[in-house]
Amino acid sequence: MAYLKLHSLLQTVLCLSWEEVCFLLGKLGAPLWPELVMEETNSSRLETFSQLVPIMRTLLDQHADPIALQNHLPNLPITNGSTTFAEDLKVYCNALEWQSFYQQKVQPTMEQYELDTFGRSHDIMSNFWNSCFDDLMSTAFKRDKDRSDSKSKFQEVIVDPYMKRVRSENNRYVIWQKQNSNQLGVVWQHWRALRRLFTCERGAWANRVQPEVKWKLSGAETYSKMRLKLVPNYNYDSHSEASALRDNMGAESPRSSEPLPLAVAKEAKVSDMVDDHLEDEDLVFLDNKGEGEDESQKEKLVLSEDCELITIVAVVPGRLEVTTHHLYFYDGSSEKEETEDGIGFDFKRPLSQLREVHLRRYNLRRSALELFFIDQAHYFINFRKKVRNKVYSRILGLRPPNLFYFGSRSPQELLKASGLTQKWVYREISNFEYLMQLNTIAGRTYNDLSQYPVFPWVLCDYTSPVLDLEDPSVFRDLSKPIGVVNPRHAQNVKEKYESFEDPTGTIDKFHYGTHYSNAAGVMHYMIRMEPFTTLHIQLQSGRFDVADRQFHSVSAAWQTRMESPADVKELIPEFFYFPEFLQNMNGFDLGRLQISQDLVTDVVLPRWATSREDFIRKHRKALESEHVSSHLHEWIDLIFGCKQRGEEAVKALNVFYYCTYEGAVDLDAIANENERKALEGIISNFGQTPCQLLKEPHPPRMTAQNASRRQARLDTVPANIFEHLGKLRPFMEVVSDGLPLIQALVPKNQNHSIMHGSDTLVTVSSSGLIGTHSWLPYDKNITNYFTFTKDPTMTNLKTQRFLAGPFSPGVELGAQLLVVSNDGRLLFSGGHWDCSLRVTQLGKGKLVGRMCRHIDVVTCLALDLCGIYLISGSRDTSCIVWQVLQQGGFSSGLSPRPVQILCGHDQEVTCVAISTELDMAVSGSKDGTVIVHTVRRGQFLRTLRPPGDINLCSPISALQVGMEGHIVVQKSQEECSHRKGKHSIHVYSVNGCLLSSFTMEEQITALHLVSEYVILGTMQGSLHIRDLISLDSLITPLALRVSVRSVSITKEFSHILVGLDDGKLIVVGAGKPEEVRSGQFSRRLWGSTRRISQVSAGETEYNPAEKAGK
Repeated sequence: MAYLKLHSLLQTVLCLSWEEVCFLLGKLGAPLWPELVMEETNSSRLETFSQLVPIMRTLLDQHADPIALQNHLPNLPITNGSTTFAEDLKVYCNALEWQSFYQQKVQPTMEQYELDTFGRSHDIMSNFWNSCFDDLMSTAFKRDKDRSDSKSKFQEVIVDPYMKRVRSENNRYVIWQKQNSNQLGVVWQHWRALRRLFTCERGAWANRVQPEVKWKLSGAETYSKMRLKLVPNYNYDSHSEASALRDNMGAESPRSSEPLPLAVAKEAKVSDMVDDHLEDEDLVFLDNKGEGEDESQKEKLVLSEDCELITIVAVVPGRLEVTTHHLYFYDGSSEKEETEDGIGFDFKRPLSQLREVHLRRYNLRRSALELFFIDQAHYFINFRKKVRNKVYSRILGLRPPNLFYFGSRSPQELLKASGLTQKWVYREISNFEYLMQLNTIAGRTYNDLSQYPVFPWVLCDYTSPVLDLEDPSVFRDLSKPIGVVNPRHAQNVKEKYESFEDPTGTIDKFHYGTHYSNAAGVMHYMIRMEPFTTLHIQLQSGRFDVADRQFHSVSAAWQTRMESPADVKELIPEFFYFPEFLQNMNGFDLGRLQISQDLVTDVVLPRWATSREDFIRKHRKALESEHVSSHLHEWIDLIFGCKQRGEEAVKALNVFYYCTYEGAVDLDAIANENERKALEGIISNFGQTPCQLLKEPHPPRMTAQNASRRQARLDTVPANIFEHLGKLRPFMEVVSDGLPLIQALVPKNQNHSIMHGSDTLVTVSSSGLIGTHSWLPYDKNITNYFTFTKDPTMTNLKTQRFLAGPFSPGVELGAQLLVVSNDGRLLFSGGHWDCSLRVTQLGKGKLVGRMCRHIDVVTCLALDLCGIYLISGSRDTSCIVWQVLQQGGFSSGLSPRPVQILCGHDQEVTCVAISTELDMAVSGSKDGTVIVHTVRRGQFLRTLRPPGDINLCSPISALQVGMEGHIVVQKSQEECSHRKGKHSIHVYSVNGCLLSSFTMEEQITALHLVSEYVILGTMQGSLHIRDLISLDSLITPLALRVSVRSVSITKEFSHILVGLDDGKLIVVGAGKPEEVRSGQFSRRLWGSTRRISQVSAGETEYNPAEKAGK
């Protein structure tokens, strides 16, 4: 069987080598070699031979080399096709040739083949298995690699995107949940505000029992930078837990600030201080004349930057966007709080209302801006380090029309350019105004507690029953820092400075380790007033400070300054204008004094003060006194001037810890963020010294006598009539003879051309006749008096201008229905039959606007001080606040969409007033009440009910709002058969406190409030001037003998304009007129081509008694 398989293989294999043929011949063909198989029997040999014949035939015929066979076996039988091959081969095998072939060729070749093939089989097999193993491992590695690659690819293509999408969706879901929660919170806050509006005292669904209102300080400021107004605190907290946690361990020394880590302080210290200025690349935008665009053009985005809005209560992350028309801030905080302006701190302000932009520092970095607008709104915004200057330059590059522009000047240059120092020296501004302006220029702001405005202690007598401001001994020595006002402390402070030495050289010598103005000091004084109460508790780790360390008495606070050189706190501005901060009106538990066990509630006042208002009034009077005026420059040198730093500061014992000074520390030099933030907090608690404004001694103030002499010598401006109330004299001008003169005023913000130096005086008569007269309040040729040129169009029937009528039946056209825009271009009028509010262009008498939003006749109008908002009242019991549109810097009309619609009165609204800077809209009604709303949100604040007989109908007939928020209300009781009518005037503070009242039998027909004075005109023809606070009469009433229809004051406070019922204009001035030489008045008025016969020069003195006699 094996032979058959071998034969079959040999037939199928292609070709064997000669060595393989020899090997097969030697091994398989053994029977062919007789001498090798002698032991085999003949029978087995024959059988084997017969089986080998086919193999031999195939091997020799197909695989052996024919040439080699021919050479070695020439006699080999023919293998191919021979029938006798088997017999022939059998015979040939015994031949010598065959035997020799075996021995010489087959056997050696077979042995060599065996040696070559099987002798190294172990190595070959080893190599073979190694090769197999290597291939196996390579295959396994490749398989693992492919599997890993496939897994990585799967991870990359499938798993990672999936997980990323999962995380993204989870984050999106979380953000959505947060946004949804925040949105629900905002909606809930809006709903709360809406519910308050409906359920408040004057709301549609007013609760029968109103909850007790708690108050907090508003951010609204007056033009004198006073924060006077309180607003309801809807998130009131009694802080009972903070009271319970109070540590009543006695009056220890104030907690000192945490010490600065020395290594960190050394890293942050700056050796050379550089003034704050703009870089060259920022100045490029200031020189770009074409960037500002007209308001009529499309609004374009100029700049958008991430920033922080800094407020007293929070640092609000957000984004500021500057466009060609507006400034936008978007509140980016996750949880928006309810503010005075709405929900959150978002705002949108027109660039046209931007008044000032100041470079500021925040946390000792020069990275912030403070923006001031013409309605006294202001925003303190912090940017990244190098962004601030770019934003500043781009805003100024837009050329806002009302911007008080000082370019890139430093605070020192800013003060010099402002001329404020000269104005103060010449007594043109008050001490309070000057100090507030110095604080503002030096970077002090109400928005940052560590840079709060600083004011001096001016008195040292808080124990006498009477305060004598003529006695110099009652005043503090303003030439010395508060720490050494007590002379006993001076030597100790000096020795401390001289003995101090820092071995590392990081900390410079200093006299005081605390500061005269820091966040803790501000909260110390303002602890009774939110939000300062909450901030104080946060500073004290969730508790109130010890009662003995709190501000509980004015005299005790001064005594502390005298006893401890470590307590060097100066005062804050509120001591001179804000009586409410002395009252614990919210009822906080401030504890008891340790020794006396007296409860700490309201601040204990000095004996010479009868009330909080009296203390503030006398304290302010002390600040403005002659003694303080003559020494205030010495204190300015210490705080803002030449004695703030350097050798002069050392001599004056006025050196504070080095890191309180501007530019002494560079926080960005600290690489570790945690260390930097910790250092920011520590330095912030030390307080910050204002920017140095002066490097030479501040000039002293002129005495009042010398200032008056100078003014008289210069003879350039008219006298202030309120400084010469004993010299008032009336002069007469006939404007509309026989027709009542219901309005006469000089708009205060008129734009003058070079050719026309005079103002416009606007008059309106009861017939609607409009007059625009030329008015020059002062002329050297006519000392202390005026120049009046009557409008010639009033006497020409073809050119006369009238208000468009008709007016509603029963409406008497009066001053309360007429308002003139601040620039004198527009006249707003009410009382029309169609319930409209109309806008008339004064120059042409042309109707340019008509607003119909009230559903009954408009009964009264009023314009705010800055001319931005107009308020209208109506018989429909509502009031509407309108925005006055500006175009090219001029008033152009009213916005058709009301700013606010205010409700709450039960009867017709009779009078209105508005103060945009204090965010107050005030309205009086026939129901005898006065309601105060906010302008920005339209929220109800309070109801004022002037005292009077509740059984009698006493409508509110007039009201005015003063610069400091005083509300003057006129209340009238109508005359009946059994009694005379009574007319009363009531004065309220901005926060609704009744200050004074008086009643008179003369019917008041005109009311005007200016500065600290109330001017009244009566139907009986008297003109009264009274003190605003006390309502005491300051002059003997001027007897004009004809019913007064209107009263106004000129913008220079030089003249009172009185419109009479007989059409005459009475001009009240001060001083004695000089003789007018004939040659002095022969010149032409500036830009005037009118004849001299039309001009009045204040020569016709009004004497109604003489006229009656004639």
